[in-house]
Amino acid sequence: MRRIYTLLVAVLLFTSCSAHKSVISRRKASKNNKTIQKCNRGSIAGHRDFTSLEYIDRFKAIAIQEMNTYGIPASITIAQGLFESGSGNSDLAVIANNHFGIKCGSTWAGESYYKNDDNVNDCFRVYANPEESFRDHSEFLKKKNYARLFELDKNDFKGWAYGLKACGYATNPKYPQLLLNIINKYQLDQYDRPEGELAKIKREDRVLGEINETINQPRQDSISKTPPDDKIYTVKQGDTLYNISKRFGITVDELKALNKLSDYGIKLGQKLVVVK
Repeated sequence: MRRIYTLLVAVLLFTSCSAHKSVISRRKASKNNKTIQKCNRGSIAGHRDFTSLEYIDRFKAIAIQEMNTYGIPASITIAQGLFESGSGNSDLAVIANNHFGIKCGSTWAGESYYKNDDNVNDCFRVYANPEESFRDHSEFLKKKNYARLFELDKNDFKGWAYGLKACGYATNPKYPQLLLNIINKYQLDQYDRPEGELAKIKREDRVLGEINETINQPRQDSISKTPPDDKIYTVKQGDTLYNISKRFGITVDELKALNKLSDYGIKLGQKLVVVK
């Protein structure tokens, strides 16, 4: 009888401790969320829901910039943002500026936002602005398990859609189709093309740039200073500074410095010095 009594007390104590820890966890999460909401109260009060087209118009330039820097198709980034954030209108996007549902993980040292997801009170990252969320999304995809995706052409949004699911980004078996449906519906692949209607570099700007390059070409007496052909690479369709730097074993910053580039934008046919 005493043995049964002892076991009963042990079970009650364990249950009590577990329940207490759960209450503490919920209280901590609730307090954390209230703090974040208070800090962002002004922006929340002034928030107006985006339509999907407004979301695309607001964030397409950021997605293109990330594509030119990291090689992730802009169409994939925009489609993921639309899907994961409910066109920027989810609580996670409005309160925490988190447009891609990226959770805290063991290395996150910033603010956190707790909400029920796969588990009760899952921890999500909080960003100062949406731009930080887009940049962290790019950095997140640099993890080792996504490495093979960067071997794809930046225009291969279909390969990326299926690859993200295969590499473990999402558990939803229909995730690739969901992304592809969004891309096709809003013709987001136009932002992957170097000369799309709303591409980062307009045709007129490129032509003027080529004219200026011709005008500023070195005189005959300085031709000897031009790097030899084996140090020059001609930009092809689908190239980014990131994949070019990896191909020649240098960093993106070194590539920019060698070619005196002020940003990450490159154009089809552009000549780049790739050897120091």
